[in-house]
Amino acid sequence: MSAIRISQIQKKIKQENLDLVVVSHLDHVRYLTGFTGSAGLLMVGAKSAEFLTDFRYSDQARKQVRGAKVNIVKGDPIAALKDFKRYTEKNVRIGYNGEYLPVSGKERIEKMLPSALMVSADSMFTELGWVKDREELNNISEAVRISDIAFDRILPLIQPGVPEKDLAAELEYQMIMLGSEKRSFETIVASGYRSAMPHGVASDKKVRKGDFVTFDFGATYNGYVSDITRTVVVGKATSRQKKIYGIVLKAQKAGIKKVKSGIMASKVDEACRKIITKAGYGKQFGHGTGHGIGFYVHVGPRVSSISEDKLMPNNVITIEPGIYISGWGGVRIEDDVVVTRTGGRVLNKAPKNLLEL
Repeated sequence: MSAIRISQIQKKIKQENLDLVVVSHLDHVRYLTGFTGSAGLLMVGAKSAEFLTDFRYSDQARKQVRGAKVNIVKGDPIAALKDFKRYTEKNVRIGYNGEYLPVSGKERIEKMLPSALMVSADSMFTELGWVKDREELNNISEAVRISDIAFDRILPLIQPGVPEKDLAAELEYQMIMLGSEKRSFETIVASGYRSAMPHGVASDKKVRKGDFVTFDFGATYNGYVSDITRTVVVGKATSRQKKIYGIVLKAQKAGIKKVKSGIMASKVDEACRKIITKAGYGKQFGHGTGHGIGFYVHVGPRVSSISEDKLMPNNVITIEPGIYISGWGGVRIEDDVVVTRTGGRVLNKAPKNLLEL
């Protein structure tokens, strides 16, 4: 599979009239080669691919890397570029992804290869990993399964007096015990007034009776992630809580129903946003409806009102509308959805009815 993915980059190299592309972002390196270490550089040419790493990862790289020749270098891989004659030739055109290679990294490469011409190749990486193969779908499905089970296991612990951080720690522990490599992003647990914060990562605040509690979290399996959000109530829900929750759930279901290949992602956002706006809470839904997931938690396609992306078969996207009322609380509900030719296939099994704990 790695050889196929690298060959796709090589086709683009020819199209863009480049000699080489430097892949520095480790998630991209893993996607293209299978390498899971924390130091390495992939150099892809029109007919070649070489992976550079140091002694610490020599055995790991030789075992994991597929589709590229492994070179064990002394010290930093960027510094070692000057030792490869084929990279130091005059006017070699090297593409790079400016979104993930910082200016300092680009300057270091230019210092090591003063005769090379660095060319922006961001477009080559734009849709990298958007369409999933069967193995990728299986990995994401397993990450989702782990998240669903972990959430079910912590439900009895959501009680008055329990700090948000404790719930986050237990949730992450359960995911690890179920086979997750790591959390896919910093776990959000936001209760009461803090549930109005879309990115309210777990704090020392203790859960209180009557609170909304929003959980936004994910597992990682074989490098692929899940991203799920559920909102519950501690105790009996008020009529206002039921109303807000019902609006968000209706919007989320409408978004899922809109999903199918060939449709503009903005139409999915529109389906969710229309319901929330009609209910009078449009200003309280201030973020996009979703995003793609894959070998990390934010890939394309983007699901928002300004997105120009079109959904394709085997994209995996999130559908996560929300309503956030400052000083009171908020609700967000999120599933991971596989795009098919006939609709959207929801991967999550965790209940979406309002849980009163």
